[in-house]
Amino acid sequence: MSFLGKLFGGKKEEKGPTTHEAIQKLRETEELLLKKQEFLERKIEGEIQTARKNGTKNKRAAIAALKRKKRYEKQLTQIDGTLTQIEAQREALEGANTNAQVLNTMKEAANAMKLAHKDIDVDKVHDIMDDIAEQHDISREITDAISNNVAFPNDIDEDELERELEELEQEDLDKEMLGINVPTDTLPDVPAAELVHDKPKPARTKKDEEDEELAKLQSWAT
Repeated sequence: MSFLGKLFGGKKEEKGPTTHEAIQKLRETEELLLKKQEFLERKIEGEIQTARKNGTKNKRAAIAALKRKKRYEKQLTQIDGTLTQIEAQREALEGANTNAQVLNTMKEAANAMKLAHKDIDVDKVHDIMDDIAEQHDISREITDAISNNVAFPNDIDEDELERELEELEQEDLDKEMLGINVPTDTLPDVPAAELVHDKPKPARTKKDEEDEELAKLQSWAT
């Protein structure tokens, strides 16, 4: 708006269409031009058929048909160029719209991050992490102190134990080479009293088995 327009209360500048509205308008224009393009292609085909039909019989009509075909082809070429420009502009607007949406999303994410970090002091965070590391060190020291064997200090000579183990292994090896089994420490007690008092049961004869089977049959019959 010019200075005089502002001074004398001229009309306010109208707000332009949004990116989405502009893209929609371009798509509608594309659809309209495509339909016109199809219409012109049909007209061109019709004029060609007219020129072929008349040919030398009606040369004037054939030439007129070819002239109209040329005009349609010129319009078709113009429409092709216009469609190319509209398509490029639409793609540019779509890219700008996508970039705007991405930037808005990133801006909202940045604001959310600022809000999340609003009450966080970086120096306090470092202090807390140092305290946590210190407490971990103390915990490890306490664990090491508890696991240390205080009642039975580790004052045994491990070299002496290894030599003793080697002697035992050599002794077992010598006995195996001589064919001598290693005696066991204890033997089970023999129940002598039970062997003395228990009498062996007499062996069952075939007659005893037959009598027992007969007794079972009689008991079932009754």
